[in-house]
Amino acid sequence: MAENKQRDELLQRAMRACSEREYCISDVSALLHRWGADSEEMRAWIIERLTEEKFIDEQRYSRAFVLDHFRHSHWGRVKITMALKQKRVDPAAIASGMEAIGEEEYMELLRKVLNDQRRKIKARSRTELKGKLLRHALGKGFESHLVYDAINALFRD
Repeated sequence: MAENKQRDELLQRAMRACSEREYCISDVSALLHRWGADSEEMRAWIIERLTEEKFIDEQRYSRAFVLDHFRHSHWGRVKITMALKQKRVDPAAIASGMEAIGEEEYMELLRKVLNDQRRKIKARSRTELKGKLLRHALGKGFESHLVYDAINALFRD
């Protein structure tokens, strides 16, 4: 009986947390473990209830994560996808979330990231500058073929 009371308290606590911000299943599982839900069955039961009642929705989480990291952290698709995979988000939910980024908006952000970085860095040659811009954009998670095209367009102007 004490286990049911703990389970119900943890469920209520998780509901409060999920109503304040978006969480994926792995984040909720980690929270529950940290809060003392040591049994896998208890965590699975709570997560199932949260999912049924739409406190957790991986599609919604993925979309929010994608837009947040794209618009605020200026991450590219590669880095966003890898971060979601690390959180063990369902691949279909990742694909659905990635659709939130429009192609024109994506290319505009890539150009902005390159221009901002171009103003900040010092390079002795054009080749060195291109290399530094390439590494920066790849580190932000933009696809290499898009970065090459954007850098070449930047130096054509």
